[in-house]
Amino acid sequence: MNRVLLPEGWPRPRGYSNGVEASGRMVFVAGQIGWDVQGRFPTGFAAQFRQTLDNTLAVLAEAGAGPEHMVRMTWYVVDKAEYLAALREIGAVWRERIGAHYPAMAVVEVKGLIEDAARVEIETTAVVPVA
Repeated sequence: MNRVLLPEGWPRPRGYSNGVEASGRMVFVAGQIGWDVQGRFPTGFAAQFRQTLDNTLAVLAEAGAGPEHMVRMTWYVVDKAEYLAALREIGAVWRERIGAHYPAMAVVEVKGLIEDAARVEIETTAVVPVA
């Protein structure tokens, strides 16, 4: 079971949680980027974000986990302005793929990623309740 942590008096964050308390089996997903199984990247930040989420969800599924088990994500973006310009599309993709579940998150602008065509890379930690 996961519990969102929101200290008293703090404003509710939009699109993430300040913290998440969880217990269970931990699943660590390596940084995923927006390429498909043939190594091709779609055009545009939002399209790469969609593929990045799909890749993350595929790895989670291998562990018997789903989006509801995600407790923490770190996003690495190569262009803050590009990320901010795509926020509306990112939100729509998030709601479509993840729903109203918001793990603790950080977004970091980086100089570059190992794959030159990648615009975003996301690391994820999930906790699956033990039955």
